[in-house]
Amino acid sequence: MTKRLLVGYLTITVVVLLLLELPLAIFFSQREVERFTGGIEHDAYVIAGIYEDDLQNGITPDPQAARSYEFRTGARVVVVNAEGISLIDTEQPIRRDLSTRPEIAEALAGRRSSGTRYSSTLGSDFVYVALPVTSGGVVHGALRITLATSKVDATVHRFWLGLVLMGFAVLAVMAAVGWVIARSVTRPVRRLEQAAHRFARGDLTPLEPGEEGPSELRELSVTMATMAERLAAMLDEQRAFVADASHQLRTPLTALRLRLENLQARMAGADADELEAAIEETSRLATLVSDLLQLARADEAQPSVQIDLAQIALQRTDTWSALAELSGVALRVEGAESPVLAMAVPGAVEQILDNTLDNALNVSPTGSTIVIRVSHNDDRCMLSISDQGPGLSDEDKDRATRRFWRKSANVPGTGLGLAIAMSLARASRGSLTLADTPEGGLQVVLTLPR
Repeated sequence: MTKRLLVGYLTITVVVLLLLELPLAIFFSQREVERFTGGIEHDAYVIAGIYEDDLQNGITPDPQAARSYEFRTGARVVVVNAEGISLIDTEQPIRRDLSTRPEIAEALAGRRSSGTRYSSTLGSDFVYVALPVTSGGVVHGALRITLATSKVDATVHRFWLGLVLMGFAVLAVMAAVGWVIARSVTRPVRRLEQAAHRFARGDLTPLEPGEEGPSELRELSVTMATMAERLAAMLDEQRAFVADASHQLRTPLTALRLRLENLQARMAGADADELEAAIEETSRLATLVSDLLQLARADEAQPSVQIDLAQIALQRTDTWSALAELSGVALRVEGAESPVLAMAVPGAVEQILDNTLDNALNVSPTGSTIVIRVSHNDDRCMLSISDQGPGLSDEDKDRATRRFWRKSANVPGTGLGLAIAMSLARASRGSLTLADTPEGGLQVVLTLPR
């Protein structure tokens, strides 16, 4: 937004400069040419007055005045008699018939002429002024002065260059001032945008009300701060309720399981089988309560600490190796030869590994291998768990991290394992993705900041 505002300011400035400077440049150019021509005309009348008596009396005029003028100005001076024969020419031989020249013919006819035209001989434009030399209304000859426009062109070009430099200076000043103004205008918007991104990531830290910007933005800032406080309070109440309910349910569930087991020991036959099914349901309910408690804790905002992914991968693999041997599945760790330091919520990576390894062991066939791989690049660390099970379709991958989702009712578990892992990854400012392995299984990739 800052750049768009700055471009808008500069565009308006350029348009204003063009509207002001173009007419000024054209007017100055025309005025300089007119002034230049007017000066030559004035000089022509003065020189014509010098030679008026000589031409009237038929005396060959002295070229000294013309040559002095040529020396001072660089102009060419030509004086002809009534027949158009040159008597003075500061650049060409005299006694040439110039009566066929349009401006000479006009002057001999008693009319003044002036203008600008291109000379192929000089290779540039020149200004000419031709006027009759008269006495008592009788034309006795004519005088023509020609002068290259290089001097006036140089003056005009210097003026144009000055206008261009002034325009660039104005644009530079406007760019600096416009940048400051645009930043001041967009600063409240940027604060709100950053706060919105922070809220989207789950960080509901209240936004400090700003004292700058228009009143509408200040009111919006206050509204967003109030919204964040209320959302944070509601989420805290929800987490507290889930955690408290889970804590309160664990004790009666444990007591119920013990009573059912004691009752089962005194019964036999079909009644004992029925009690066994009830005990299994209480175990499943206890697991669900435990997972809900983990999920509530995973949603809590906690500060990240430095961890060693390689060490955690080796430790959790060693813990799960006994259960993997019973299932006939091999566990292998790759990339853990040296420390891989990352930032994560305390205990998050361990819990993510436990949940994903539990899922992987449930679906891995006997004789297969589960690979835990640790790696890193410039700013991210990766931990992946790859199995050789049946895998998931693209649609199931999208649904797998949802709470309480299970591929089928016959699959053991509560459907909260990957949801807990996803929440822990987000709480650690990381991400959790699901992908296919070359063998057709599932790969869970955890990405954390270094």
